[in-house]
Order: sequence, then structure tokens, then C-alpha cells
Amino acid sequence: MHNLARYLIFFQYIGTKYRGVMKLPPHQLHIKGVQDHLEDAIRRLKPLNPVSLSVSSRTDTGVHALSNSAHFDLQRRNDMPPFTEDILVQALNFHLRTEEIRVTHAHRVPDNFHARFRALSRTYVYRIALGVSNFSQLPLTDHDLCWSLRNTELDVEAMHKAAAMFVGTHDFSSFRAVNSDIAFKNPVKTMDVVSVKPGSSFAHAHFYREMPLWELTFRAKSFLYKQVRRMTGAMVAVGLGKLSVPQLKEILEAQDTLVYPQGLAAPARGLFLTRVDYKETDLQFLSSGNSED
Repeated sequence: MHNLARYLIFFQYIGTKYRGVMKLPPHQLHIKGVQDHLEDAIRRLKPLNPVSLSVSSRTDTGVHALSNSAHFDLQRRNDMPPFTEDILVQALNFHLRTEEIRVTHAHRVPDNFHARFRALSRTYVYRIALGVSNFSQLPLTDHDLCWSLRNTELDVEAMHKAAAMFVGTHDFSSFRAVNSDIAFKNPVKTMDVVSVKPGSSFAHAHFYREMPLWELTFRAKSFLYKQVRRMTGAMVAVGLGKLSVPQLKEILEAQDTLVYPQGLAAPARGLFLTRVDYKETDLQFLSSGNSED
């Protein structure tokens, strides 16, 4: 077992065709989660040990990631030394080449490292395009990668007030969707960042029309199920004048998922997980022997 190595990988994906990031039950063979494809790629490296990937941050169907993370153990055959980090990245991407999934970098980490529990924070960005009456007005690079609204303006000042209300430690029960984990997850979360800033199309320098685009950024150690999409939907409703800041405050203070207005949550396609942060010292592997151990 001296050549058993634990790795942390960072990976990105366009989530449009995947059923979220998490592994799906074996009977759902017609469509896979991102984790299924990553584990398939690891198995193609022919490890001795069973492949099991622990993903740091769950994303739902249609949600994208510029940087998610996960850890796994890998023992090579015939006492071969562990893969170097660069070779591991190249090998995994070779086997992922037909998918919209890419491993960006890897770290050899200590055997007790856990991608989910060691994460210091997670950052999500939600992209909103304005003045789009139909999808043909979007550049191909932004199709399914933003929430397009017919409206040409948002009351950004009111949205800033809504964002400021969310910052800090609150019970976010009103902003989580009902799921099987609801009885086990603490609804109290600390939002370190909630901001509203101008953004741009991925093809803005080459596109034929101006397209106002805004980005909502959310950073916290952890989030509740669909919390970001529900917060985004509420903030956009404030920006459109459909919900006042005092009304939003009442929803937050109600601490009840049933008071959240139906149909208000933002669609999945505009949401990106952009960062998962760790302590630098947690990402340093110190071998007790030589570099091949």
C-alpha cells in the first residue's frame, strides 16, 4: 500500500447535458452526472483499489462549474510509483476528451484530506443578460450560460440593498428548496460576500450588439439546497420591482421555505461554481520517505 496516493483535483464542466455533478443510481444509465464520467476516467487508469470520488460541492442539473473539486485514492499496479500531478491531469483529460468536463489541476494531499470538509469557502456567480427577447440574440458562447431577460434595466441600487441584507449570519430556511436532506442540514449560514456587478458576454469583444450583463456573486463556507438560485431569483424580483426590499426582509425573517413565492427561483443555466478555497498548508503533501512513497 506504499504507493496508494490521495489526490485533490479541480475540474470544470458545462452542466447543460449532465444530471448535476453527483453520481447517479446505476438504473439511470441513459444519463450521467459529472462524477460518473470522472470515475470512469479514473478507472481507465487501471487502479488496484475501488474508485470512489468525494466531491466538495454539489451542483444541480444544468448548473456549471469553472472550478469544483474532489478527492480520491489511487493505487497503481505492479508497485508503480504514484502519478505525478501533471501526468494525472493529462491522463484524466485524455479519457474525458469527448465530454464537456476538464480537470484543470491536481494536488497530492495527505491521506486524511477531505475535499468537502476541508473547504474554507465556495463562490458562485450568477450571470444575467438584459434586453434579450429571444435566444437568437445571444451569442453562441452565452447560450445556456446565462439567464436572459426581456427587460432592459434592473434597479441595481435596490438589488445592492437586498444583497447587503443577505450578508452575515442568518437562518436561510426561506431560501432552501425542500429535499431529503432538509431535516439534517443546519439552515444557519454565514454569507461572506453577496454582490451585484456589471459583467460581460463571453464574446463581448466580437459580438455584433451590446448586451448588458450583470453578475451576482455569493461566497460562503457552505450553502443550502438551491439557496443561491432562490436568492438570485428574489434579488432579480427586487431589481424588476416585483418585490420590495421590505418584502424580501419579511421572507428572510419568516425562516420558512413555504413563504418563498412559487416560480421565483432563477433557472439553473446562469449559475456557475467558480471557486472552492482551501488552506495552502492543506494542499501540501509531505512524504515521510522519498518522493515515490
